Amino acid sequence: MLAGLDAALQLVDVPAPVSAERLPDVHGMLMVLGFVGTLVCLERAVALGTAWGYLAPALLGAGGLLLLAPVPLTVGRTALLLGMLAMTLLYVPLWRRQRDDAVLVQALGAVLGAGAAAMWLGDTDMALLVPWLTGFLVLTIAGERLELARLAMGPSAGPTLVLLSIGLIAATVASLLWPATGYPLLGLALAALTAWLVSHDVAWRTVRRAGLTRFMAASMLAGYFWLLVAAVTWTLHGAALSGPAYDTVIHATFLGFTISMIMAHAPVILPAVLRRPLPYRTVLWAPLVLLHVSLALRLWLGDALGVHLAWQVGGATNVVALLSFFALSAWSVLTAGRVRSARAEEVAA
Repeated sequence: MLAGLDAALQLVDVPAPVSAERLPDVHGMLMVLGFVGTLVCLERAVALGTAWGYLAPALLGAGGLLLLAPVPLTVGRTALLLGMLAMTLLYVPLWRRQRDDAVLVQALGAVLGAGAAAMWLGDTDMALLVPWLTGFLVLTIAGERLELARLAMGPSAGPTLVLLSIGLIAATVASLLWPATGYPLLGLALAALTAWLVSHDVAWRTVRRAGLTRFMAASMLAGYFWLLVAAVTWTLHGAALSGPAYDTVIHATFLGFTISMIMAHAPVILPAVLRRPLPYRTVLWAPLVLLHVSLALRLWLGDALGVHLAWQVGGATNVVALLSFFALSAWSVLTAGRVRSARAEEVAA
């Protein structure tokens, strides 16, 4: 994550702590598969509960580090592909255990991620892989939302989500084979999936509550908004392979949607993985708000209106938002025990 954020600073032409020639070229895969992919795999490995399951996050994490190491780029790319294949295999025993539509949707997302890693190993241009990486993250998160909110979504939610996921996969393949029609179809498929998620998610109701529940709901609703921005951009613009439209799609998806969803689920998922509580604190709102304000600055004033300074400031502030969220989360985990001890002393007194 730190290396990927350093590369992000280089890409927006602002001073970065480390300047390395390879970093900007591997920024996308480093963040999507090396960082987020490892997080997803680790959570799935914990859910599976077997030692071999940890091979997938180990390979993805090692692949991310190898992208930074003074070795041929092919070595890191190969490790990422092996990690994604291992991640896909993780879903086989999970599917056998539950026969669950949510697991199937996440497995379909892993297949798209493995496809992206395979094509990158074959030296396919990174811009062409964005739909595949988008599908990987969107289907993974959509499957997790179905797992967590199944009762509120209704009995037909699983089959419907599977059908929408298949539509997204078909449009993703079409975007590679027939870009002129494939990208608008991809935008429409993504918009349909997003609209369904928004309309069936409990976040619309829980955002009216207080504390952690409101924080999670607000994070999810903001994430859906940015995913819709990416969908509309693809629908209207078509093949966004460079320039402002490309910047809008990748950062609306991978920052606005993905990171916002990570923020939303961190207080629930991280304790399950770390075996340590992550208490909710009001201060967590600060990086969430900073993320979305800076993203609006970058994509609206920077990309849409062409204000270069706004694009730079927004990009640099995106990095600050991510760093501050993970720093505050780490602080919250580390101080959780002290807070409980202090409260216990108060009760005893």
